[in-house]
This record gives sequence, structure tokens and C-alpha cells, in this order.
Amino acid sequence: MITSRAVRILWLAVAYSASVFALGFALGVVRTLWIAPRLGERAAELAEMPLMVAASFFVARALLGREGDTLDARGGALVGAAALALLLGAEFALVSFVRGQTLAENVAARDPVSGSAYALALLLFAAMPAAVASRRPS
Repeated sequence: MITSRAVRILWLAVAYSASVFALGFALGVVRTLWIAPRLGERAAELAEMPLMVAASFFVARALLGREGDTLDARGGALVGAAALALLLGAEFALVSFVRGQTLAENVAARDPVSGSAYALALLLFAAMPAAVASRRPS
């Protein structure tokens, strides 16, 4: 049986991943069309990372703030894990559709420096809901 808590966690994961994905898509367009030609791909990707981590924090705080005291750090961790799965699925589907790359090709084509920063940003994205939930006053 699906509980109301599970539905709430899934809804938050969808809203969190969709919001951050939409912002990332918009920033990706700006990065690709205007910043990367001037600074290079690596510098452009590295410049985008702090913005995406900040966006993750603000979106998580806005969504979890509506939950009051009903979602604890464990629930936040579940939101983050589900959101990460949804975000990666959407991102790799988009890469496959737009660039025609497989998952393995996409990972292999990543710059080692900005690719590592990207992996760290994904971990922070996944951890953000739990961090926000655990810092709320009881």
C-alpha cells in the first residue's frame, strides 16, 4: 500500500528534480551559446556549477519549507535519492535525443576536471533535501 508520506516524498522529488533540471537546461543553453565560445567548455561548465548548487539549495529550501515539520532528514534523503534518479534519467534522455550519444559515450566525453565537479554537484544535489530538512528548527 502506498502511504501519503510516500506520495509526498515522490511529489517533492519530482518537483525538486524538475525545477533544478529546468534551470540547468536554461543555464546550459546560455553556457553553450555564449559563455563556452568565449571562455572554453571547461571554464564555462565550472562557472555554472556553483549556480546549480545554489539553485539546488534554494529549491530544496522552498519545497521543504512548505512541509513544516512533517519531513525529517530521512525523508529528505529519500527525496534527494529519488530526485537524483529522476534528474539523471531526464538528463541522459535529453543527451541521447539531442546529441545521439549513449550513456557510456556521454560519460567518456566529459572533461575530467569539469566532469568531476559535475559528479560532486550531483552528490550535493542529492544531499540538499536531507541537509535542509535536518537544519529546520523542531
